[in-house]
Amino acid sequence: MNYTAQLDAAIERLHEEGRYRTFIDIERKRGQFPHAVWTRPDGSEQDITVWCGNDYLGMGQNPSVLKAMREALDATGAGSGGTRNISGTTIYHKELEAELADLHGKEAALLFTSAYIANDATLSTLPKLLPGLIIYSDALNHASMIEGVRRNGGAKRIFRHNDVAHLRELLSADDPQAPKLIAFESIYSMDGDFGPIAEICDLAEEFNALTYIDEVHAVGMYGPRGGGVSERDGLADRIDIINGTLAKAYGVMGGYIAASEKMCDAIRSYAPGFIFTTSLAPSVAAGAAASVRHLKTAQELRDKHQEQARYLKARLKMMGLPIIDHGSHIVPVIVGNPVHTQKLSDMLLADFGIYVQPINFPTVPRGTERLRFTPSPVHGPGEMDHLVRAMDKLWSHCALNRAELAG
Repeated sequence: MNYTAQLDAAIERLHEEGRYRTFIDIERKRGQFPHAVWTRPDGSEQDITVWCGNDYLGMGQNPSVLKAMREALDATGAGSGGTRNISGTTIYHKELEAELADLHGKEAALLFTSAYIANDATLSTLPKLLPGLIIYSDALNHASMIEGVRRNGGAKRIFRHNDVAHLRELLSADDPQAPKLIAFESIYSMDGDFGPIAEICDLAEEFNALTYIDEVHAVGMYGPRGGGVSERDGLADRIDIINGTLAKAYGVMGGYIAASEKMCDAIRSYAPGFIFTTSLAPSVAAGAAASVRHLKTAQELRDKHQEQARYLKARLKMMGLPIIDHGSHIVPVIVGNPVHTQKLSDMLLADFGIYVQPINFPTVPRGTERLRFTPSPVHGPGEMDHLVRAMDKLWSHCALNRAELAG
């Protein structure tokens, strides 16, 4: 077996399909978000504007967050020193979990090193706690949810995306006495559409099922205190387990679940992904807690964020570009070809200083490859105009048929 040849062949397949992923080497400058510096392949540097970041509100640059991180770093040092069970639980971790429980109106919260791990660890552990559990998972759930459901060894059912009627069919077909859990998202990040939270909660109550919602692309940005879409719609109390991230709107790092005290205690006690992982650095936990506290009272920032997204969508629609608009803050422009998508991304970066990463299969279905823009409250009018003009010029340059794609 020639292992190197096998690896070469696997990588070459990605190149042939036009979906080999290239990492762009950028350096963020404190206080200058969304601007950064790109180091070109030849070693030269170019000023760029980041249009695809998940630091949706620029909280990674917020003075209160940076101050909290510096103070914790000076007070405690770099790392946590261990797992949560073995010397890795500090006052910073406990304070952050208290902030998160309060954010979602839950009894408790449990920190993980990422929202991916939180989803994977929780969903793969629940069948150990609830023997015979059947998990009903939306077809477009995030990879972390899919992996957790796949690994848990229990029964699973996949319902068509946002199809409540199909979910009802699946629930009706199973043993009424079997424990059940419905796993779905509040905002699906590639199309920016919303999950039917109220309808799913109604079904969960009718069939005595638990509810598990991923609010990763909503926490901090929706709801009067940033508790997500479930808070905005007054439904958080009907959700049993809420998953969220600290690495997007909150601008730091980490993930969590918020639920009942017994649920968090059980996951804490049984999930290998929690038990055997070094905890977040205290400085990271302190910064995240400061960010959560800040956004609980920063409605003007949320309003500005939504305004920016609506404005960019309107501008791109006026140009006839094939965007998807479900009313969320996510702005996908469908290109439909991996080679064209990569070419547009490359030209935007090199010729216009605009950084937007191509999104290809398997993140999205083949034929729906796209550029996914994430405007923030601090993308100014000049930067918006520059982006729109660049897209107008390059779309024509690449001979993409707007009318055909839009239809």
